[in-house]
Amino acid sequence: MDSEIPPDELTGFEEYRVKVAGTNISCQTLLATDYLNHFNEIVMLLDMLPDMPDMIEECKAWAPKDYKSHFADSTFSDKQLAIEAYDRVPSKYRQPFEATIGQINDLLLDGLDRLDHLIADGAEAELLQENCRAISRAAQLLMDCASGIIHGGDRAMAQAEIDGLLGR
Repeated sequence: MDSEIPPDELTGFEEYRVKVAGTNISCQTLLATDYLNHFNEIVMLLDMLPDMPDMIEECKAWAPKDYKSHFADSTFSDKQLAIEAYDRVPSKYRQPFEATIGQINDLLLDGLDRLDHLIADGAEAELLQENCRAISRAAQLLMDCASGIIHGGDRAMAQAEIDGLLGR
């Protein structure tokens, strides 16, 4: 609801809601789901890793990329608009979105480090598969949470929920 957006954010938000109409950028939040493609790529690699452990180097080449950098490097048709609109995303969406993205980045970086060690130590295939599955599942749930925020939700996952997914 617009009434939940602070007055100092409302003018820029309303201006960009008009600009993003008819694009793949949410009129409700000014965020675009295309950003999640950055994470979909590494999750796909994680799903293949148990069968092809030598792909760990390709996985380790993945690095977090912030929202604006993703769009600057993308082929998204409205990439410049997505970059500009990000500065007008109301804090009620931006804060949980950024927190969720931070959780995804931490999960993936920690997970890739753990997987790298498992592979280097010659871990059994079953253990590698179990770890890949847990990281991939947790990342997907966090991406679902981010997608919900992009579409107008404002709830990030608590760290305890993430730890529970990973069996910590």
